[in-house]
Amino acid sequence: MDLSQFTTRSLQTYPKVDSVRRILAAALVAAEPAAAVRRCMQRQGDRLAVADRVYDLNRLRGVFIVGAGKAGYPMASEAARLVADKLRGGILVVKESHAGEVPGITLRQARHPLPDERGVRATHEIIDLLREAGEDDLVICLISGGGSALLTAPTNGLALEELQELTRLLLACGANIGEMNTLRKHLDEIKGGRLARHAYPARLVTLILSDVIGDPLDAIASGPTVADPTTYQDALQILERYGIRERTPPAILTHLLRGQAGEVPETPKSGEPDLEGSQNVVIANNLSAAEAALEQAWKDGFNTLLLSTTLQGEARQVGRYLAAVTRQVAEYGQPIPRPACLVAGGETTVTLRGNGLGGRNQEVALGAVAGLDGLEGTLLVTLATDGGDGPTDAAGAVVTSETLQRARQAGIDPQDFLRRNDAYHFFEPLGDLLITGPTLTNVNDLAFIFVT
Repeated sequence: MDLSQFTTRSLQTYPKVDSVRRILAAALVAAEPAAAVRRCMQRQGDRLAVADRVYDLNRLRGVFIVGAGKAGYPMASEAARLVADKLRGGILVVKESHAGEVPGITLRQARHPLPDERGVRATHEIIDLLREAGEDDLVICLISGGGSALLTAPTNGLALEELQELTRLLLACGANIGEMNTLRKHLDEIKGGRLARHAYPARLVTLILSDVIGDPLDAIASGPTVADPTTYQDALQILERYGIRERTPPAILTHLLRGQAGEVPETPKSGEPDLEGSQNVVIANNLSAAEAALEQAWKDGFNTLLLSTTLQGEARQVGRYLAAVTRQVAEYGQPIPRPACLVAGGETTVTLRGNGLGGRNQEVALGAVAGLDGLEGTLLVTLATDGGDGPTDAAGAVVTSETLQRARQAGIDPQDFLRRNDAYHFFEPLGDLLITGPTLTNVNDLAFIFVT
């Protein structure tokens, strides 16, 4: 991996910059999709081993490969290589600029996080392809972060524009990914186990690169190949919880109410024949990335600690918490002494109060600026593992003990930028936006604390 991508003005002057870069790179290498597929799926002759199951390719008519997500291209490249002689066709939906050439597979590009018509067309292509799969075929489904938006087929005549409007409402009010996906699953023809229904009676294997805290299979990419434990009632309660029921597009609200009344079929539930025998395997996640980073940090001479991989809450508050942990290490040598590297993973939320530009990782960093002021030898790096934080070209940001003073010298106030949710334009003039470009993976967010 090119370590030069981990560069900001503050990183360039940090005493342990080379170590920091190696540690960040180790996290992303551990989540590299093609390598994750190779670890999980191997072939010897006509025997295809997937985790704890073996499939006899000699007894299969053929293999189809479908799926969606930001890591779709490298995942598809490796999967297609393994079954090239049996491949009957494949379609994956990936985010714009995340595509490449994979023999035997069509990669369609679509928008994220708001779905677009290209995603809808590509999803219907997948549904059509699955109609060709029979009981003597194997369907390999490749799922990674972003799949919920990229794999979209509005149900019962709902318009894409209505789903886009609902997505905007949910993003703005701070709904978490599980809540967003509960609604998506009840408004779509492929989410919430319905892809498995389209693939039946073919055998189905799903390889999952998890971007959801705790790896709940029904939440990752809205669980297209697993039973859905949520209901129309759950979806309506989310609208009530955030006070957006009255602003929800009328056609969506009507559909959810009809579902609640039993007039529209529920999503597939556990025990249904369409889901029996299907295999779902998580091939990489936030924990594997965090552990790889800590292993590299230990090799580089740091005392190490995994804080959590279930970090949630308002991004700015999480930033203040991480700053407090950093201060505890710097001033008291607790919970570990210098030199220290602590890693936290998860997914925070941002409740929009202003019209600025940023993302949750940048806002975590901005929330930590005041708390790190004057703490010599400290560094906080926030990283969206897919390389894209919110609607920006940054993956995150870097904060040091000098960030607040540098900001004041530049005439900018972090509290003002927090009020406007404008973290991007706070860090941009300081040269401390972390810009990696697309990483072609996605295992959620990571924050790294260094105290030297």
